[in-house]
Amino acid sequence: MDLDLKGRTALITGASQGIGEGAAIAFAEEGVNVHLVARRGDVLDNLAARLSKSHGVKASAHAMDLTEPGAPERLVAAAGDFDILVNNAGSIPGGSLFSIDESAWREGWELKVLRYIDLCRLVYPRMKARGGGVIVNNIGNAGERYDADYVAGTAGNASLMAFTRALGGKSLDDNIRVVGVNPGPVDTERIRKLLKQRAQDWYGDESRWRELVERYPLGRPAHVREIVDQIVFLASDRAGYTSGAIFTIDGGISSRSSIV
Repeated sequence: MDLDLKGRTALITGASQGIGEGAAIAFAEEGVNVHLVARRGDVLDNLAARLSKSHGVKASAHAMDLTEPGAPERLVAAAGDFDILVNNAGSIPGGSLFSIDESAWREGWELKVLRYIDLCRLVYPRMKARGGGVIVNNIGNAGERYDADYVAGTAGNASLMAFTRALGGKSLDDNIRVVGVNPGPVDTERIRKLLKQRAQDWYGDESRWRELVERYPLGRPAHVREIVDQIVFLASDRAGYTSGAIFTIDGGISSRSSIV
């Protein structure tokens, strides 16, 4: 399927690893120029060079901490005009209400929740002035499957889901689409970190985290590509009538329920 994305430009936060890196690769394969954002400048530089060489796209690296005052404004100014924003940076720590202290909670929300919102606020008027665009928020299925052992993430993701639906509910009036993706467990370093925390909380032994993987559909987390292909599709005109919607990719985990 030709997604007709060639020549467009995407800005991707959290692009140095995991879903962000995978999205950068997938967009570049479609001929999309990419702005890559993360704290790790050396990794971004290497990725940008690889994408430019392999796919003939323009790839720019922006090494910065988005939680620093003024960082979102500097990023948007440096990137200039772009057609697609993929909000992906940030990871909210796992744990219960009593194992996540105030500073860890605020730090997690500062990057993932508040910076998603800040970037939307900055980018939306620019897209409107240019005639349109697409914003894809990578959120997470904890926002719909409430988890007391991931309470900060559950609350933060639920907030981003509400934000995405609210903004995307009217944005198509300005020819801007705002959509979300809710991955479940994905085969990245982040899920291994969360599983180790869960194994420590449940069993008192983080080395038992692999036992938790057996509980997943197909006995594995999702492959990164199974997530980023959906992101790229949603950014394309093939999804041109889709806004204010969130797509869950978790192997059915969020739909599993029982009366016993």
